[in-house]
Amino acid sequence: MDSVYPFLAKIVQPTDLHQFSDKELLEVAREVRQAILDKVSKTGGHFSSNLGTVELTVAMYAAYSIPPDKVIWDTGHQAYPHKMLTGRLDRFDTLRKHGGLSGFLKRDEHELDHFGAGHAGTAVSAALGFAAARDRLGTKERVVAVTGDAAIASGMSWEALNHAGELRSDMCVVLNDNRMSIAPNVGALTNYLARLRSRTWLQNMANRAKEVIEKMPDPITKVAAGLRHGITHYLAPENTGTIFEEIGWEYIGPVDGHDLLTLLDVFRNVRELQGPIFVHAITVKGKGYEVAEEDARKWHG
Repeated sequence: MDSVYPFLAKIVQPTDLHQFSDKELLEVAREVRQAILDKVSKTGGHFSSNLGTVELTVAMYAAYSIPPDKVIWDTGHQAYPHKMLTGRLDRFDTLRKHGGLSGFLKRDEHELDHFGAGHAGTAVSAALGFAAARDRLGTKERVVAVTGDAAIASGMSWEALNHAGELRSDMCVVLNDNRMSIAPNVGALTNYLARLRSRTWLQNMANRAKEVIEKMPDPITKVAAGLRHGITHYLAPENTGTIFEEIGWEYIGPVDGHDLLTLLDVFRNVRELQGPIFVHAITVKGKGYEVAEEDARKWHG
């Protein structure tokens, strides 16, 4: 297995990612995607959703210190990369078999499976609970919830977003927005997220601003990045996450959920921020496997 996945073979826990350069992390992501293709095509499981979270997972786990930092995954349908980056690659041939790896997250399977759930919409609430416990204990770990664009519309998610926004809880929610659950999503929030995704002219302007910011000296970068967001918000407030900002969250996005280098920058910066942070990442179900990209519903799992 070492020769097939040489980078993954060096990873027992997420902090092992810190040994790699950004260029090497691109190879880690390539190996994770290939491992999903190799393993899940034989065992069965949630195929396309996990292909869509490869770069997102690698970037988060390279940017944070896990442990002690905690990432809470919604349902586990998108968490195979998490399992691979927590030392379970060599057991993937047992996925969803008796006595083997669970298709979901299980607290008794691994210490970094912090919350087990087979129902969507629980991650934000669970993460808020972990953040509240951390604050009571006086520890300093970061807490991140990863949820989907179907799960984020659930009442439990909005209850937690509402409460965390009022408390100014120090936590991050990452929205994995692939426009689908098992089928295309519907509803007012879905339409709102679609407007955020479709701001082509605005994103082009933001990309040009990003190129300028990257050439600036480090002390100026944070100020310039804030200015970029402010200008964007002024020109098109409906396209800058206002609904989340109005309930107390700092909105970042949309960002390309498959641009690993950009995601690394985002999460390294977010980890240093305080308060409730909402990161909106656009992903593609089945990314990297053409037939799954073309028919995400059929290849859901």
